[in-house]
Amino acid sequence: MYSMNYLSKLNVFLTCILSLSVFLNCSGQTKRTSAPHRISLGHEQIDQIVEIATDKRVAIVGNHTSVLFADTPNPNIHLVDTLLVRAVDIVKVFAPEHGFRGDHANGDHIFDDIDPKTQLPILSLHGNSRKPSQESLSDIDLIIFDIQDVGARFYTYLSTLLLVMEAAAESNVEVLVLDRPNPHGHHVEGPMLDPAFKSFVGWAPVPVIHGMTFGELAKMAVGEGWLEGDATPRLTVIKCGGYAHSDRVMLSIAPSPNLPTHISVELYPSLCFLEPTNVSIGRGTPTPFEIAGVPIGMIPNSPAGKDPLRFTPVSMPGASPNPKHENVVCVGNDFKSKGEEWWMAGPSWDLSILETYAHSFRNDENEITGFFTSKGFFDKLAGTDQLRLCIEKGEDLEALKAIWDKDLKQFRMDRHPYLLYPIQRN
Repeated sequence: MYSMNYLSKLNVFLTCILSLSVFLNCSGQTKRTSAPHRISLGHEQIDQIVEIATDKRVAIVGNHTSVLFADTPNPNIHLVDTLLVRAVDIVKVFAPEHGFRGDHANGDHIFDDIDPKTQLPILSLHGNSRKPSQESLSDIDLIIFDIQDVGARFYTYLSTLLLVMEAAAESNVEVLVLDRPNPHGHHVEGPMLDPAFKSFVGWAPVPVIHGMTFGELAKMAVGEGWLEGDATPRLTVIKCGGYAHSDRVMLSIAPSPNLPTHISVELYPSLCFLEPTNVSIGRGTPTPFEIAGVPIGMIPNSPAGKDPLRFTPVSMPGASPNPKHENVVCVGNDFKSKGEEWWMAGPSWDLSILETYAHSFRNDENEITGFFTSKGFFDKLAGTDQLRLCIEKGEDLEALKAIWDKDLKQFRMDRHPYLLYPIQRN
């Protein structure tokens, strides 16, 4: 039997170790690494999923990323199709932004439908309602959530996850989250969400880049009381295998039609802030979220370099049917090399791109004119009006990042109990 003196010393030692761990976690200094082996996804644990789903009426929240790959028993088959073969009683499918099979452009209204392959009813979560109704869950015992995230607060699948969990708690339905790596899991950046700017592109009280997986966020949502009315669904998370947050992640399938490459995913959190402006980020081209530019002659001083990129956005059904500056020649910058550099080393978030383009719209009176196309939407993306006001005043954005730092340190500490994977691979 251990003495009280020994236990006391042990407790002090463990407390010091935990404090050091939290300190290192709060520093945000995470070196990006390569996984020494393949990372397995939560949805690949089919036997475990079937065991949980047995004798339950099941609904699936998924999209085109919910497929199994070549080294699995059912290569390139949707999770829904796989579970039906295993005799899981799937009653319906809920479709988020981009649709169940991923064939809708961003922002498209998703309608209720019937899946032609399985004849299952598809209920929209990106149309008139973004939260499952109590009626739609009345014949459901278990919701399985399986969608690839890209790690930015405004990537709307995070909002969908929280609304699904909230609805499940209200209807006493279990939730099973099949976890996946976060390609931006190695860092935490940006302003926290100000509740005054809560919207579908900013639902969770987290920074712009939160560095967490959906499984971890789901656990944190329950533990921290994020859901309306402190709803607490019965939650199970099936973890990834072999993942650390520092891992350099290349997604096996494009998470959305306008994020076709690992470089576009890398640049997305930075370039997305140009969406509510007159700057094109390449929608309607083969390289969305890898380039940026404005129509020739729109501004007197283009931020493009000596050899500017020229591109012309065109209608691309299924991806960008009506892109900004459609059929107009734009001049700007190619950020692919920057994206590759970030992907190799990280962290990958740079406000200087936004700052440079905003400055190019500044007139002789030092006022920014014609830059923002929707100040309200910009503030929703940022989760605050601080960023926009700072840009309009011409203030240094680095100083603003220093103001956010205190909140980020607190967030890193708050999230610590909910992390399922090591921050740094040894």
